[in-house]
Amino acid sequence: MYNKVSICGVDTASLPSLKEEEKEKLLISVKKGDKKARERLVNCNLRLVLSVVKKFSMRGENPDDLFQVGCVGLIKSIDNFDVSQNVKFSTYAVPMIIGEIRRYLRDNNSVRVSRSIKDTAYHAMRTKEKFINDYGREPTVSEIANIMNAKREDIVIALESIVEPISIYEPVFSDSGDTVYILDQLGDKNDDRCWLEEIFLKETIKSLSLREKSILNKRFIEGKTQTEVSKEIGISQAQVSRIEKCAINKIKS
Repeated sequence: MYNKVSICGVDTASLPSLKEEEKEKLLISVKKGDKKARERLVNCNLRLVLSVVKKFSMRGENPDDLFQVGCVGLIKSIDNFDVSQNVKFSTYAVPMIIGEIRRYLRDNNSVRVSRSIKDTAYHAMRTKEKFINDYGREPTVSEIANIMNAKREDIVIALESIVEPISIYEPVFSDSGDTVYILDQLGDKNDDRCWLEEIFLKETIKSLSLREKSILNKRFIEGKTQTEVSKEIGISQAQVSRIEKCAINKIKS
């Protein structure tokens, strides 16, 4: 679906591109209000949008919709780009395009979140961006809450609520065609064998004598040596070893 030649009616095989020097000149012209330069910048950076859209190919979303949303992010990055900064345009534009697509996915999420919580989350994200620009570091949740005059818990809940759900078929690693999915990394500790073994182990330990339980606890929970245990309970190290071995054999059997 993402390898097709046409997306949103745009022939992706013939999309133009620009050199960095040309981009810089056009960006300067855009800041002066040149609409033709702005239009050319948009058209010549559609490949950039397409490359970002491909990163969301596993989401099951219509690529045409994502492409259009990505173009909105591209236009915003052109309008807001600071030509005085020593930064490549693509370095600035890619996060803007990704952010716009992610906002679209959040707003069209299958998990419904109330508008008030979403508004709090977006306000927190804008506060975070401003804090980073002002202080050159990421703020803590408490700092965001203080700036917004809100409870820390409310900020945490709001930010968690807009995190995108991830499919268990989301790829996490791919090497020579052998893809590992999130599903492959999930385990079930509640399968029949695990809980049956746990029951057997608990019942077996119950059947041990008080001294056997005490020695196993000191040896394997508290991490003491046989010599330390022998001094503590007043028997020889050889006796500790024998009782320990006997208790382990009972559990094994």
